[in-house]
Amino acid sequence: MILTGKHENHYLHRYKYHYGECIQLNIKTKINTIMKKSYMFILLKGIAVIMLLILVRPLSAQDTVRPQPRPRPVFRMPPRIISPEILPDKKVTFRVYSKEAEKVTVSGEWLPGFGASEALVRNDTGMFSLTVGPLEPELYGYTFTVDGVGMIDPDNVQVRRDGTRYQSFFIIPGPESDLYLQKNEVPHGTISKVWYRSAVLDMDRRVYIYTPPGYEGSTGKYPVFYLLHGAGGDEDAWTNMGREAQIMDNLIAQGKAKPMIVVMPNGNANQAGAQNEVPPVPGQGEQGMAMYQRLAGKFEAHLVKDLVPFIEKNFRAQTGKDNRAIAGLSMGGAHTQTITNDNPGMFSYIGVFSMGIMNMRQQSADEAAKIEKERDAKIEALKSSGYKLYWIGVGKDDFVYQSVVSLRSTLDKHSFKYIYRESTGGHTWANWRIYLSEFAPMLFK
Repeated sequence: MILTGKHENHYLHRYKYHYGECIQLNIKTKINTIMKKSYMFILLKGIAVIMLLILVRPLSAQDTVRPQPRPRPVFRMPPRIISPEILPDKKVTFRVYSKEAEKVTVSGEWLPGFGASEALVRNDTGMFSLTVGPLEPELYGYTFTVDGVGMIDPDNVQVRRDGTRYQSFFIIPGPESDLYLQKNEVPHGTISKVWYRSAVLDMDRRVYIYTPPGYEGSTGKYPVFYLLHGAGGDEDAWTNMGREAQIMDNLIAQGKAKPMIVVMPNGNANQAGAQNEVPPVPGQGEQGMAMYQRLAGKFEAHLVKDLVPFIEKNFRAQTGKDNRAIAGLSMGGAHTQTITNDNPGMFSYIGVFSMGIMNMRQQSADEAAKIEKERDAKIEALKSSGYKLYWIGVGKDDFVYQSVVSLRSTLDKHSFKYIYRESTGGHTWANWRIYLSEFAPMLFK
């Protein structure tokens, strides 16, 4: 068919219209199809999320009912064991807890005889206990032995050291021990650990120095008391075992002793200081006894030539013999005799505790006679020096008692004036604390 003119245009118009409509309808159909698919995708996705939540919820529920880990036990301090317990009637109860121990004993200074002990009794829980006493007012040291092993009381913080020996201790209060107590209402002095150079011993050494209450805040000068320990001890002995600081604080507070400086050196010439804190000094290849023997007798010279000048230069110390005192126990008592015999006129106040004249080695008759003659001359010189006090103290049961008898006989031979104090007991710190308590109030009067 041939279309011409008007008919051709009409047909083309209709064709274009229907073709465009078809295209529009086709597009709409595709869009609807896509939207339906999108709706379906969203719907399926939502259903999947819901299903996932449904599946997860039981797991969460199971988690909430799952057994929790058992809580860790809370740490609790074990019940405090009181040992020693000082009872109102002055009896004392000791306690040691051990489930494994079979035998526990206690050795203490209240027991008669060396090495005496008493057994503690075990109950069904593993607690060992023993009550002793009543005890007299005093400071008592003690140790436990648990299945053959010596030990201090693990529940007592009060511990003292005497050389290499450690002990627990307690104080029974009363008039006899009152000076040994630390009292808050009493002004306190100061213990200083001071290093100084000894040219005689060729080493730096440590000394304990007590300065009385008020020393730091004043400008005045004080007399000086040199206090020496015994064999086995060191510069720590008089403060640790002897309660020097408490005794001096209380005596000064009571007006019984004058404020003074107390100097406590190490009497072992081969030591720089207490061996629990200060390492041993190398001795040019020699150690121990060899070095001790080489330096024997030099401690006394060092005190006179090194220590006294150091104290008087570095502390507000009064000088002159009337402002110096010296005393010592046991070995320190021997040191005191040597120092004062060799240096008459240096100390006006002299105390010899638990020591007399002893022969440390075998002597021939001629050698003994020579030593006695030299001693007699020195005692005469000391007698003429103008000393003010010579004080001797010893216990009736002390093993050095006969040496003190010899010292007194020698002094009596020279009409040498002294004060003699004989106490009960033996070679113990119980006596030496008493001697210090009685000797110090006599000084610098």
